[in-house]
Order: sequence, then structure tokens, then C-alpha cells
Amino acid sequence: MSLHYISQPPRVASKHPPLLILLHGLGSNEQDLFSFAPQLDPRYLIISVRAPLPYGYGGNAWFTIDFSKGVPQPNIGQVYEARQQFTQFLNEIVQKYQPDPNHIYLAGFSQGAMMSYATALATPEKITGLVAMSGYILQETTPKDNITLAHRQLKILATHGTNDSVLPIYLGRSAANYLQQHQFNYEFKEYVMGHEVNQSCFADVKQWLDQRVADV
Repeated sequence: MSLHYISQPPRVASKHPPLLILLHGLGSNEQDLFSFAPQLDPRYLIISVRAPLPYGYGGNAWFTIDFSKGVPQPNIGQVYEARQQFTQFLNEIVQKYQPDPNHIYLAGFSQGAMMSYATALATPEKITGLVAMSGYILQETTPKDNITLAHRQLKILATHGTNDSVLPIYLGRSAANYLQQHQFNYEFKEYVMGHEVNQSCFADVKQWLDQRVADV
């Protein structure tokens, strides 16, 4: 496989299980969000993927970000490269595991949320929906052409902390404004928390993900 990952097989077996891919944030690794896996619906095949760039001790990144100017400045070239790598990985996972094509979801935190948005906006036909936790939409990854029906059929949950000092709340709200402006099928929820996933946020994420496969 083109990227390293760990997995939790469906605890309720099926020929074509719903698929959930977890994308961690800057300086973390595939073990981070994987702690959520045992608490989610047992029908999911859960894949947690490691970002391609080494970053710090035991950490990884999808792309580098310059925080020195107050406003986050991602390396856009690395963003495009990471999106291409992740899309290839997604294709490999689909080919290997043969998940239900109507139930393929991404869930990312921070950089992982930004990657989830970037992938879904570029190839909406490959994704059923996504959860974007404490992230935002990079303008450079928005579609250059018109928003299509496939874009509007995406199911999106976005969450953000009002006290986030890493990626401030205005970035999450800007993503919600973009989704509203272009008539996406989305929910945006704010929490009194920092750059994190607190108990209330996770409860909403779990409920949203579990509801997606309630009829599987």
C-alpha cells in the first residue's frame, strides 16, 4: 500500500462493509484517532492512515504549515501532493477491501480535516461523506468549475472549538459559509473547547457516523 495504516475489521461481518478512514492532524500519527474506533458502529471497517511526511519525534504531517505570521500558511504544493497520495491510497483500500460504495466516509482532525475536505471536493464521486473536526477548507482546494450534483450529495459534519488557538474558530466558520453558499448537505457545530475533540463533540461525531450506517 502507498501509505502506512492500521485497521479494525468490522465486528459485524458483511461482504461489502461501510468504510471509515481516519486522518490525523499535524505531528500526530495513525494511533491518535484510532482510539475512537472501538466506540463506533460495529459494522464499519475502520482504517487509520499515517500521513506521508515525518514531523517531529514520532509524528507525521500531510503538509507543513507556517504559523509565524499569525494566519496559518500551508505549503500548497505539499497539499496537492498529499491529496494525490491519499487519493491513490483510497483507491487501493477500495480495491483491497471492496467496501460498500454507498458508504465510504472520511473523518479527519485539523490537517486531517483539511485533507478530507480537499479530497472530497476534488473527487466527490469517491466519497459518501466526511467529518471535519477543527479544520477548514483551503481556498486552493475548492473546485475551479461549477459545484456538481456529486458535491451537493456529500454528507458533511463539521465541528470546531470556539477557543481554538491553533486554527481559530473563524476558519471553521469560513468553511461553513462556503458550504452554505454552495448548497452542500452539511451540519456545522461549535463547542466551548480548544483545538481538540471533547466529550460533547465526540458524542455528536459518533451519533452522526452511526446514523450513516443505521440502514446497512
